[in-house]
Amino acid sequence: MAKKRILLVDDEKSFTNLLKLNLEDTGKYEVRVENWAEDAYSAAKEFKPDLVLLDIIMPRMPGGNVAAQIKEDPALKDTPIVFLTAAVRKHQVEENDGIICDHPCLAKPATVEMVIETIEKHARK
Repeated sequence: MAKKRILLVDDEKSFTNLLKLNLEDTGKYEVRVENWAEDAYSAAKEFKPDLVLLDIIMPRMPGGNVAAQIKEDPALKDTPIVFLTAAVRKHQVEENDGIICDHPCLAKPATVEMVIETIEKHARK
């Protein structure tokens, strides 16, 4: 069975390193990390992820702009994007049926189990 390809975009290097290790440790995921939002679009074009986990608040470029770049590309437009962010609280996500800015959203802090559940729910099959 092929591993799901996850592009993780977040400026917090300790967070991305730990989440990458935990996801890859399951044996079900191949994870590429980008810590700079402006590099995320080119990484998505090269990596062709099954899902993008994307922070909203990042220096130099907000996650919403990254999501827009990905969705405007004909080759990437169907790539699922999930916001994984501290910019919203869990109750806000729940009040909006899990959707923030037209994308599924997972509020930080989130457990590895919650992230995996979200990946399994939204990633391309």
